[in-house]
Amino acid sequence: MLIAIKKEEWLGNVKNDLLAGMVTSIALIPEVIGFAIIAGVNPMTALFASVTTALVTSFTGGRPAMVSAAAGSMALVMVSLIKNHGIQYMIAATILTGIIQLILGYLGIQKLMRFVPKPVMLGFVNSLALLIFTAQIQQLVGGNQWTYLMAGVTIALMYLIPKITKAIPPALIVIVLMTVCSIVFPMGIQTVGDMGDMNGLLPRLSFPNIPLNFETLRIIFPTALALSIVGLVESLLTAPLINEMTDTTSDNQREVKAQGLANIVTGFLGGPAGCAMIGQAVINVKSGGRKRLSTFAAGSFLLFLIVVLKGLMIQIPTAALIGIMITVAIATFDWKSFQYLKTMHITEGAIMLITVGIVVYTHNLAIGIIAGVVLSAIVFMTKISLVYVVKENNRFKIHGQLFFASTHDFTQAFAEPIQEDLIILDFTHSHIWDDSSVEAIIKVIQKLKAQNKQVEIEGLNAQSQELVEKLKGYFLD
Repeated sequence: MLIAIKKEEWLGNVKNDLLAGMVTSIALIPEVIGFAIIAGVNPMTALFASVTTALVTSFTGGRPAMVSAAAGSMALVMVSLIKNHGIQYMIAATILTGIIQLILGYLGIQKLMRFVPKPVMLGFVNSLALLIFTAQIQQLVGGNQWTYLMAGVTIALMYLIPKITKAIPPALIVIVLMTVCSIVFPMGIQTVGDMGDMNGLLPRLSFPNIPLNFETLRIIFPTALALSIVGLVESLLTAPLINEMTDTTSDNQREVKAQGLANIVTGFLGGPAGCAMIGQAVINVKSGGRKRLSTFAAGSFLLFLIVVLKGLMIQIPTAALIGIMITVAIATFDWKSFQYLKTMHITEGAIMLITVGIVVYTHNLAIGIIAGVVLSAIVFMTKISLVYVVKENNRFKIHGQLFFASTHDFTQAFAEPIQEDLIILDFTHSHIWDDSSVEAIIKVIQKLKAQNKQVEIEGLNAQSQELVEKLKGYFLD
């Protein structure tokens, strides 16, 4: 994969990108560690994987400022594989995930994203915001009063600081203040170091220690395919959100390839698969990140933290990070969607709510998005399959799109006996799409001719005429 490094994609926003990257790197830590523990992966391994994913995509990605790392959505997919077969099979699945994504990138899989309708996009954004919010609330439960107080103060400062100064990202100021407070005034609150075993070695290039046979492929392929879909869905749906926030565009095909390359590199370094992370991407942009330098800084500073400043990193209070992520969830949620619900058609509103419900219930983005798209397709087909025939004397005007789903209504319009001897089928307000339509027209004509009626066809557009001429011989035979 050829990497084109453009100066304008890196420079022009240096100070803000560096500061935003620092904030983002810290914001990555609790989610990466939390889901690493759930999946059964060493937290340090997941953090190193986040470093490689962020660094590779900062050079190769198609969406500057979009943060990719060892995401929780991917970790949840890997739980069963790790539990049943171990870490080495997870590493192999990560490599295969990257290969699949790279192939899909060259095949142009990103073009399918245009089939994701607005209600599903809103459902995706809102469900992720709800997942981020509920995950933070769950972490707060069981903490002492200082935990709740610090989280509350953090939220207040996140909104107050920008009114005083915008020179430094508020999240960075808050993290420094709260870390100092927790060190100077021990309050018995949870820190990053309390989340899991933070011991680990630097990764090294290696090949997974597993048999290279068909049985191994059978074991890892379903997980790798699921990881590929989940990763690309989350990445390609996060990109438009960052596009909107920054008023810029992205190269989705390049992003798909970058995700694949990042997972291949991460796999050979022994880490779990990753993808774009909407919460951290929003933090990056809200903190001023705009260029590739911001995500490069995020990966680099995270590496610096876990290698050089680990002793300081493990003292960061999770309550402060929880407060920051709660503000991110609030900012991510599309509050205009409530107004949109009032104006949109009831079916579109239902699709948005169903998408949110499925994602929140399953914690699986792919299932929710696919369900939303399928429901949207069914609703769309139902709408366009409405064909009605208007009779004006001996002229029958066909209105609507004629295809396999609407042929029944078309033929039913001629079920009753017709008195006129000359029948004119007027397709001026219709379009014929497939062979089922042509077959239905031929059958209606044959039925009318069997009743000694003379039938004429008018109003066919060029494409419909061509299709009828092409297929009528087949059905007449």
